[in-house]
Amino acid sequence: MQTGLTPAPIDWVLLMPLLIVFGTGVVGMCIEMLRPRSNNNAIVATTLLGLAAAAAYLIGTWEYPTIHTFGELFLSDRVAKILQLLIIAITFTTVLYSEGYLRERRLPFGEYYPLLVWSATGAMIMATSTNLLIVFLGLEVLSISLYILAGLSNREQQSQEAALKYFLLGAFASAFLLYGISLLYGATGTTQMEDLRAIWNTPLDKPTVGLLYAGLTLILVGFAFKVALVPFHMWTPDVYQGAPTSVTGFMAAAAKVGAFAALVRFLDYATPMSDAWVPMLSALAILTMTVGNLVALVQKDVKRILAYSSIAHAGYVLVAVVAYGVLSREGSAAQPVSVVYYLIAYSFMTVGAFAVVSLATRGGRERTELNDLNGLWERAPLPAAMMIVFMASLAGIPLTAGFLGKLLIFRDALDAGLVVLAIALAVNSVISAYYYLRIVLATVVQKPALHAPRFANPNAGLVATCLVCGLAIFALFFAAQPVLRELEAPQEVFVHRGP
Repeated sequence: MQTGLTPAPIDWVLLMPLLIVFGTGVVGMCIEMLRPRSNNNAIVATTLLGLAAAAAYLIGTWEYPTIHTFGELFLSDRVAKILQLLIIAITFTTVLYSEGYLRERRLPFGEYYPLLVWSATGAMIMATSTNLLIVFLGLEVLSISLYILAGLSNREQQSQEAALKYFLLGAFASAFLLYGISLLYGATGTTQMEDLRAIWNTPLDKPTVGLLYAGLTLILVGFAFKVALVPFHMWTPDVYQGAPTSVTGFMAAAAKVGAFAALVRFLDYATPMSDAWVPMLSALAILTMTVGNLVALVQKDVKRILAYSSIAHAGYVLVAVVAYGVLSREGSAAQPVSVVYYLIAYSFMTVGAFAVVSLATRGGRERTELNDLNGLWERAPLPAAMMIVFMASLAGIPLTAGFLGKLLIFRDALDAGLVVLAIALAVNSVISAYYYLRIVLATVVQKPALHAPRFANPNAGLVATCLVCGLAIFALFFAAQPVLRELEAPQEVFVHRGP
């Protein structure tokens, strides 16, 4: 008779990108202990090499079959691979321009880079896990690193307030999520998403159904906090404004990608309960788009404008999520194509926009009022030109990835019969053009005050970030077909049962 526990079979090929990214942070922290306090070059180089190695490994195993592994806790499918590659790209471009920004802000903290990489690891876990507890673990790895990074500028009260608000409300959201998971476990005896779908399709008594609906609602509230859906968005503008700009850009992109990846996967398995969550998320999508755009109209700080813009874009992505849920219920959608495509486009235009805003750092202090961008065209013409591209894409101007992404969401909403959501998306896209135009005018047209301090120098890393993000926005529009084809490809899922 065999005794003891049998270890779960592990396919290390599938988990290697996660391990490489996590290991890069460990190596970076070891270097941080030995480096000269005024020089982060070795940590930056190590971080970039580690991220590049993880991306290369991921691309090298692209045709590896879709498979469950590690006791069926992780699923490596095409969507998970694309989102993991996107998270790596977000982190890579953030690291590219961070060192110049940190030196200008007089924040020579080498631990910034390991924390950034570990936060990315948490987002990657969320993108590839099919177990609610592992998703929660990834969320905490993502969030705890961001709590520290948000308060990195420890000499500024605003940064400390941002870290504290983010920590308190983030812990509040985590509690909702964990309590919802516990209710689902109490009702079904499992936290495995695939098992939950099978249980939801069986006859259940009323108390069990009540627990299922309560757990579903609390989990959705937890995710709503993390992606900043209205009315769970109140932390976003203050945290975005107070945190260092490079951290804000990473937070706005990577955290949303990880949270939406986990949400979409969970709702995919919760399709039998779509009659409950489709109306709920539809109302949240309309509220989020409308409030985000209307409040952004009256903001005077660029980071607060982009914060409310980020809230509005969360509403756009939620429209795609709801449309995918309806189409999946009807059996006519294979993959969440519009969701993933828009997350890719949104990430590049957001990281690029915050990279340009980081130039408003002068004399160790950050100035992000709209008029602080006046004259940027004369001082740094290439980043200013890229800012026009980023704002055009965020507004959904044709020939940009933002336009095609909104078009795909609009198409899916109409195909799903969500006419009200499609109209709300179109109207809000028009409203948003006004405040994006304000940023463009400040950057390109307005002249600076006579004795205004000079902008930070656009170093090579920042220029490279702007170029990479700008080229990605155009490439995603003009060469969208390969990306869409990869997303639409049907895949058969296997379970790793060991050697």
